[in-house]
Amino acid sequence: MSKIYVLDTNVLLQDPYSIFSFEENEVVIPAVVLEEVDSKKRYMDEIGRNARQVSRLIDNLRQTGKLHEKIPLENGGVLRIELNHRSFHQLQEIFVEKTNDNRILAVAKNLSLEEETKEDGRKVVLVSKDALVRVKADAIGLHSEDFLSDRVIENDHIYTGNLEVYINVDLLNRFYEKGELPLSEISNHPFYPNQFLIMKDALGSSASAIGMVDPREKKVKKLIFDHDHIWGIRPRNVQQTMAMELLLRKDLPLVTLIGKAGTGKTLLALAAGLMQTEDFREYKKLLVARPIVPVGKDIGYLPGEKEEKLRPWMQPIYDNLEYLFNVKKPGELDAILAGMGSIEVEALTYIRGRSIPEQFIIIDEAQNLTKHEIKTILTRVGEKSKIVLMGDPEQIDHPYLDAYNNGLTYVVEKFKDQSIAGHVKLFKGERSGLAQLAADIL
Repeated sequence: MSKIYVLDTNVLLQDPYSIFSFEENEVVIPAVVLEEVDSKKRYMDEIGRNARQVSRLIDNLRQTGKLHEKIPLENGGVLRIELNHRSFHQLQEIFVEKTNDNRILAVAKNLSLEEETKEDGRKVVLVSKDALVRVKADAIGLHSEDFLSDRVIENDHIYTGNLEVYINVDLLNRFYEKGELPLSEISNHPFYPNQFLIMKDALGSSASAIGMVDPREKKVKKLIFDHDHIWGIRPRNVQQTMAMELLLRKDLPLVTLIGKAGTGKTLLALAAGLMQTEDFREYKKLLVARPIVPVGKDIGYLPGEKEEKLRPWMQPIYDNLEYLFNVKKPGELDAILAGMGSIEVEALTYIRGRSIPEQFIIIDEAQNLTKHEIKTILTRVGEKSKIVLMGDPEQIDHPYLDAYNNGLTYVVEKFKDQSIAGHVKLFKGERSGLAQLAADIL
């Protein structure tokens, strides 16, 4: 039996095409939702863009029929703008204030009560990204769901980029000698391109080796940059060794790194970018950028020129650069960067419309980017450029994103089958014992 899905405003603002995600069911948009969408369309950010896109989609559907009646959708379902069922009588003793959330709940509840009086009454489900709205719905006996169609993964099954395999010690010895092994001799398990394999002795000895999957030759091969160091930075654990391999490989124009705070993502990426830009001259410029998303309450507008405004947002990048350059005095880093001229620290606000060839690009805190924003960034990458996306999907400050639907997770999952991309998830914190403990238990 078909269902009636009542959509909250945040579902449309998260994914304008969500109205097509409910198969052969009826999708209902309360009139108050249109009012909320209209109030957001003037925003010059992702929410404003989505609000305008929703407006265009509904306007196009208007050409096929009357919105207050049932308009057929491409997926077999129907869409209706709900103008009636706005009575607050059922909820006035429970929720006194007529807020927009409560008005949406009232519409869904009234529809549900109407369907219960019918012999073939359908189930009414309120769909919302707001946990408290779902809690309220449950409290008044209304079915509610989170909108999950925008999720790239379910639960905590994000691709890690590496896999432990147990093999015969003879195979390990042959890998030491030849530096490669056919994947067919290791396992029938399907492997991803450029996936790291931690090969261990099946009999339990301490013998082990790290290799990387070569998708073209269908072999696992020894790391090219194993036991190397970049700008005085040496990998402290096996995942950092893998990250260094990805960062220094010329045949991998896209690298994604995820991990908790203090796992070394930013420091390793900056060191690799500096070495390939300044020492080897493989790239013309090192471009470092991060999204402007505050943690907690925003402090508002900042005085000064563009560089002065960006400095507080980019300070984590400058902290790592000061460590790499061994800066001792205030202002010394600015003088170094001005003298080099090949390092650009930028906000992602200004990236649209650019073409970025022959540059080593680092995008920090990429978990705060939406799918649309991440696509915009990747389509800016020009010939002979390398881009590194990194962040922690568990530390998201964007109001409409979570660990399962953010842009960084989206890229990791969509590119894991591509031979031009490499990925690794870092687990162990190396900043300090305190930082690691805080990341684990807080």
